[in-house]
Amino acid sequence: MKLYYKTGACSLASHIVLGELGLEHTSEAVNLVTKKTATGRDFTAISAKGYVPCLELNDGSILTEGTVILQYLADQKPHSGLLGAVGSMERYRVMEWLGFINSEVHKNFSPLFNPIMPAEAKELAKALLMRRLAIAADALKNQDYLTGSHLSVADAYLYTVLTWAHPLGVDLSAWPQFDAYMKRMAQRPAVKRAHEIEKG
Repeated sequence: MKLYYKTGACSLASHIVLGELGLEHTSEAVNLVTKKTATGRDFTAISAKGYVPCLELNDGSILTEGTVILQYLADQKPHSGLLGAVGSMERYRVMEWLGFINSEVHKNFSPLFNPIMPAEAKELAKALLMRRLAIAADALKNQDYLTGSHLSVADAYLYTVLTWAHPLGVDLSAWPQFDAYMKRMAQRPAVKRAHEIEKG
């Protein structure tokens, strides 16, 4: 498999999960402005969507959308505990978190990256974001990970979006559990390795 990524983007979650599972893969950075890969290929010829993450499977087919890629990867090693068995409530709880992070947390971070977004719009997005983050923070009050004592693919995604908070001026200090969570995640070998790869 090959993961197409941009350093620090949401594709970091896929990088983390690939490492957690020990799945054999290669990685290639993408410039999302020029739409060129590190080897000079036209990224839009690989994925018409033009954004990351993008996973090229061993048969040459392409899989896109971060939350789908995370579930696909976890299913390559179904006993890993990163997703839960098909049909189990454990699996649906992880999927519930993936949907929430994608539609409510990631979505409200996005305007903060846009240099031409009006300040008022950014403040509105930030206010919504803080309300959504409070829900994730509450889940982490008395447990190490979103669904309990074990890492899931949803944690790889939440960790990734939370790395954007400080650079974008989002203050998480009201929730000390986030600080503990980020430190816990950062110490995982797969997380360290994913950052190393993305730094080049």
